[in-house]
Amino acid sequence: MAGRRVLVIGLDSAPPELLFRDFVGELPNIGEMLEDGIYGSMLSCHPPITIPAWTVMVTGRNPGSLGLYGFRHRKRNSYTEFYIANSYSIKEKTVWDVLSQDGKHSCVVSVPPSYPPKPLRGCLVSCFITPSAEKDYTYPAGLKVEIEQLIGRYMFDVEFRTEERRKLLKELYDMTERRFKTVSHLMGKRKWDFFMFVEIGVDRVHHAFWKFFDRTHQKYVPGNEFEDVIRDYYKFIDVKVGELLKKAGKDTVVFVVSDHGTKKMKGAFCINEWLSNEGYLSAKTPERAVDLEEADVNWSRTKAWGWGGYYARVFLNVKGREPLGCIEPENYESEREELAEKIRGIRDPDGRRMNTKVFKPEELYPELKGDPPDLLVYFDDLYWRSAGTLGQNTIYLSENDKGPDDAVHSMYGTYIMHDPERTLGRKELTEVDILDVAPTLLKVLGYPRLEGLEGRVLGEV
Repeated sequence: MAGRRVLVIGLDSAPPELLFRDFVGELPNIGEMLEDGIYGSMLSCHPPITIPAWTVMVTGRNPGSLGLYGFRHRKRNSYTEFYIANSYSIKEKTVWDVLSQDGKHSCVVSVPPSYPPKPLRGCLVSCFITPSAEKDYTYPAGLKVEIEQLIGRYMFDVEFRTEERRKLLKELYDMTERRFKTVSHLMGKRKWDFFMFVEIGVDRVHHAFWKFFDRTHQKYVPGNEFEDVIRDYYKFIDVKVGELLKKAGKDTVVFVVSDHGTKKMKGAFCINEWLSNEGYLSAKTPERAVDLEEADVNWSRTKAWGWGGYYARVFLNVKGREPLGCIEPENYESEREELAEKIRGIRDPDGRRMNTKVFKPEELYPELKGDPPDLLVYFDDLYWRSAGTLGQNTIYLSENDKGPDDAVHSMYGTYIMHDPERTLGRKELTEVDILDVAPTLLKVLGYPRLEGLEGRVLGEV
């Protein structure tokens, strides 16, 4: 099997519950891959966020080694300044970097984070963090003209936090159609040993329509207008996947993967409101809800503050590390542990103790590069997202503070491997880890175990 061509189909946030259970009878092409291949629920990284998860998948390195803990990162020791991770944040070799060094060709489309486009042997179209189609978003640069002659304006993402859901739905299908048309075109026109793309629309349809679909969601209304939107979109994706399988041919091993899963959002917990109530954050109460960067914070009297997102990042204000630090370095660990215990004891609006997980970065990662937080917090096992704004006058929100969003991330994504030349017979794997993907891909592509990769080669390769 060594030295085969490989196609990786990335479905951002696709949960195993939908692909392997709820929708499997309605997705004939993915269903056939399951019948003839191997599959399993795949444990994502900590945190289970698009960036860093896709990077972990294609490098075989954990977020601590990569220095990637989410989309944005604090500029070292700053209270309010941050940067967004991009392609140049990746210092480790990706699968296509390894292939390029060996003279093999790759096509990479919309794999986060791939903006700005970096050189490789082959071609690349950047991902959803691309600011606009006016930017240079391809490698080589001339590929942009070729794509736009084919499909018109390339769509990197859609505005999914909106109440204009009919408009959003049209844009989702439009974006996905253009992406698959681009992928199909490149598969036929470009030389490749390895082809990988990610469809971000799967994630967006979840976040925008989950409450209309999930009957366990507290806001679900039976018979609503959008009840079948997610199911129908998956059927559409399955048709497109079937077209690519035919195009790839019998000599191509196909993987379908997701970076994490999806589940209902119960609400948003206002981390900075809570820290203020507990005496950790000193700020004047705003007249309206504002981001922490806009709030009047007395940093010299603030012990801790947090960031919003699908998980919370909490930072401590340490003397000698932060500009106006007030925690003595010798008290850092005791202060951190005390705060972690208080967070673990947080209760929901009904008085139930949340199943909140609090991690110290060094407990999760063997090394810490970049700018890690002092604590990573999963409120109620990620069912509650973190809201970083101040001025909400409550610590509980029924909505996301950044716009409509009724789904959160779960720890398990999806893994499928299908070899058209071998019938493996619907074999379910257990204990699949996102770190296993890179070594498995490289083994199929003809490479022995590479030094530094943390995962294992999955069975039947």
